[in-house]
Amino acid sequence: MKKNLIWAFVAILVICGVVVTFTTCTDAKAQDNSSEQQVVSTELIRTSQSWDGVELPDYFKGRPELVAVKYIFPAGKKLGWHHHPVINYGVLVQGELTIIGQDGKEKVVHEGEAVVEMVNTIHHGENRGTKPVILYMFYLSQKDLPLAVQHPEIPLE
Repeated sequence: MKKNLIWAFVAILVICGVVVTFTTCTDAKAQDNSSEQQVVSTELIRTSQSWDGVELPDYFKGRPELVAVKYIFPAGKKLGWHHHPVINYGVLVQGELTIIGQDGKEKVVHEGEAVVEMVNTIHHGENRGTKPVILYMFYLSQKDLPLAVQHPEIPLE
């Protein structure tokens, strides 16, 4: 009888240990899952100026047209001179992009950074790196307005 009580006691201890371990692990896993399911918000930029410090123009009057574009620039690629008649900004998700104003001022945008482009100011971009640049740009436009106006008459160096 004594042996049966001892074995019963041992069995209860083992079962309690398993229950405590299982509960602790389940709680820890639930905490891990809850942290995985949280939305994380990180503001990348808030400004009223383009990257060169110039104030952005007022919004157009009338119905807006929002445009999102993904650009992929191969390593060594240079874009031609152009200007944007609309406000635009973006996030560089891979690589490094150098933006050069016609006045020679430069801005290097690094992976993970946001950039606000110049409006109505001629500039161009270059991928001086060794891997493709991936850039997502967001344009605040109106129907039938171009996102960019090319200037092929200005030679690239």
